[in-house]
Amino acid sequence: MQKMSYFFPLLFVCLDVCVVHAIRLAQHSPLLLSHPFITLWGGGLIRACLLVLITLTYPGTLPWMSNVQGLQGLGVLCFHLPVYVTFLWMLGQPTVEELWGWHNWERVLQGYVVTVVAWLYWSRYVSSLLLSSGQYISSLCTKTHSEKPEEETATPLKRLMEFMKPYFKRFVFVLLLVVLSSYGEMAIPQYTGRVADWIINEEAPDAFTEAITVMTIMTIASAVLEFVCDLTYNITMSLIHTSVQGAVFQAVLKQEIGFFDENKTGELVSRITTDTNDMSEALSEKLSLVMWYTARFGFLLFFMVSQSWKMTLLTCMGLPIIWVIPELTGHFHQTIAAKVQESLAKANQVATETFSSIKTVRSFANEDGETERYRQRLEDTYALNKKEAAAYAASTWASSMTTLALKVCILYYGGTLVTRGAVSSGDLVSFVLYELQFASAVEAVMRYYPEVKKAIGASKKIFEYLDRKPEVPPEGMLAPEHFEGHIQFKNVRFSYKEGTEVLKGVTLEVKPRQITALVGLNRSGKSTCVKLLERFYFTKKEDILLDGKPLQHYKDQYLHDKIAVVSQDCVLFARSVRENIKYGYENATDDQMYEAAKLANAHDFIMELSNGYDTDAGEKGGQVSGGQKQRIALARAFIRNPKILILDNATSDLDTENEYQINQALLKKSKNCSVLLISNKMSVVEKANHIIVLNDGMVKEEGSHDELMKKGGLYAELVEKQNRGFHRQEEEKNDAQ
Repeated sequence: MQKMSYFFPLLFVCLDVCVVHAIRLAQHSPLLLSHPFITLWGGGLIRACLLVLITLTYPGTLPWMSNVQGLQGLGVLCFHLPVYVTFLWMLGQPTVEELWGWHNWERVLQGYVVTVVAWLYWSRYVSSLLLSSGQYISSLCTKTHSEKPEEETATPLKRLMEFMKPYFKRFVFVLLLVVLSSYGEMAIPQYTGRVADWIINEEAPDAFTEAITVMTIMTIASAVLEFVCDLTYNITMSLIHTSVQGAVFQAVLKQEIGFFDENKTGELVSRITTDTNDMSEALSEKLSLVMWYTARFGFLLFFMVSQSWKMTLLTCMGLPIIWVIPELTGHFHQTIAAKVQESLAKANQVATETFSSIKTVRSFANEDGETERYRQRLEDTYALNKKEAAAYAASTWASSMTTLALKVCILYYGGTLVTRGAVSSGDLVSFVLYELQFASAVEAVMRYYPEVKKAIGASKKIFEYLDRKPEVPPEGMLAPEHFEGHIQFKNVRFSYKEGTEVLKGVTLEVKPRQITALVGLNRSGKSTCVKLLERFYFTKKEDILLDGKPLQHYKDQYLHDKIAVVSQDCVLFARSVRENIKYGYENATDDQMYEAAKLANAHDFIMELSNGYDTDAGEKGGQVSGGQKQRIALARAFIRNPKILILDNATSDLDTENEYQINQALLKKSKNCSVLLISNKMSVVEKANHIIVLNDGMVKEEGSHDELMKKGGLYAELVEKQNRGFHRQEEEKNDAQ
């Protein structure tokens, strides 16, 4: 059956040629000799019936030939010439050549070309336009007032248009300049044709000088308008790029913490920088060229029709073949572009991870391993780039060949029309000049249109971030003037992933103006409690209370103003120490900053830095030691005068003297706020007013240091193990001495 399918097109063409030849012989019979129109239409009808019959009955018919579009193509093949000849006869045009020459091999071949062109027009443009129009009209007719319109996901192009709306007047001005400049350029070949006629006919000698003057003025004016247009457009697109990049950064920043756990930093940075830059460059340059050449294409088509509608019709017959190339390659480009961006994001993630952890990489001497990882990512990107380059080269080659074939056909047919006297030599000169620019305009649109689609394809991920709704409950409205800082956990259950609970019914209380310590083994849930208080994650129930009100009912900004957290892995930004201490609290005075730094025992060492408080802390605080970093982070917390101060192993890198000073400061600070202390050092924990012991996500015991030691439970065991470790270290030192 498959072989029969391959054989069917050849059988179809042979049958068609035989039918046409038989009709040609019948036309010369005495009965039909005087009725060429009857032969034309009757032959078309007989031809159509036989071809439809074999198409529907032959077992090896290709599926696409027997469907509706295939039968429409048969209709065009058989009846396009009768319709064309009848139309010429109604207009009073000579039809003798067409009536008696429609069955020669040139006309038959022309019929197949026309059928292919018509099929391309119909399948690519007309059918989709009619379908969308029908669906729109149907939706208008069937839509009732009670129905709510369905939400549709906006395409990337529509989303880009949203960012362009604020600059609508600028774009109108740009389009006006494009129209005027394009008209000035496209009018020059018109004068060139007139000059050619004047030279050939040796008429109006002064008209030559006048035409040259007009062309010079129009050229200069067109160049000035183009300069102003490009300047305005590029400035506007730069503003749009800034808006998009800022919006993406803001949208990513508002996502829940779980979003950052799932997406790596390198990929996020790539979306915000690389993808937006690629999109902006394509829209600034490529879209501008598409816009210019589209306007020129419109004027070229207008002037070409005014010169010769027949040559224009021949030119337009070749357009579907040219237009279909970017339609096919553009989708492939768009798909590959998205894959390239994903590959680049992964390579950037490797680089970001390596550079941010350079000390760890260097300490394990794994530079070669990281280089190999990065090389592998680049190899993946290179493989995708080769596919993209191959698609681009194939598209360029195909468009050049089709454009060259179109030029040859136009010159041949135009020469025929000049010989017949249908057009003048000057008109042919103008048309050829127009056609040369026309081919360049089409080629430019074909070249840059896929680039624009590529940029739009790369922007899909950007708009996914913009459209993504943070998975957080609605923000509360509570912002009371008086806030005590009373924390209550009531049977709190929480899991990062379904099926694995981290907190298993935790109930605890942190009273105002007291130091409450939270201790336990690793992965017991201590840091999770802190993350829930900071609203990095959310429980399903309102089981965490602040001053007796559910945590979710408070305003987010108010909550973060009242709660300050200092963790073991505190982060400093690549800016001055002054800016780090005042981070998020920029309105603080220098006196408040000095007081907070002194309270954190950081003022003295800061003053000893090269530029004091204006010293750059380096990326992630790399210019200061671990202990200094923690003291600066403590000062950043103290300057806010929080009502709840959470210290999550915040003094782990401090020496004994500095730790003592910080502990004294905490004792003073606890008179005005609630302190939640998490520490692995039992010497720090024992000074707390209340100690809560967590194990495996549950509260095992609580009380003061003395009470818990008397119980002899998990807390006493932890203290004993730590003391035993200290004694063992001292014995080893003594033995070594």
